[in-house]
Amino acid sequence: MTKSELMLKIYTRMQQQGTIGLRPRDTEEAVNLVLDYLADALQEHRRIEIRGFGVFRLHAIAARMGRNPKTGQAVPVPEKNTVHFKPGAELRQAAMQSRNGRGDRR
Repeated sequence: MTKSELMLKIYTRMQQQGTIGLRPRDTEEAVNLVLDYLADALQEHRRIEIRGFGVFRLHAIAARMGRNPKTGQAVPVPEKNTVHFKPGAELRQAAMQSRNGRGDRR
């Protein structure tokens, strides 16, 4: 799903629920605000927990020696951070239900 598709789905759902006066631009601004907040929190190395959905956090990858694939020469690869997402129990359960059509894999 793209960001545009997400905004359209939210706008459509709000319209179906009877929200009056909501413009597509309002939905776009709301989605952008949420995504900006998440990005800011991660830049500040803060953990983001959305109950029932999952947890976003930064994961440090240690510096190491790599190899230049063209020359084979050893090159230092600096430490870096990457975003790690761990789905919550409810999201994992929903994903399993959609995967096998019956929910439980036992």
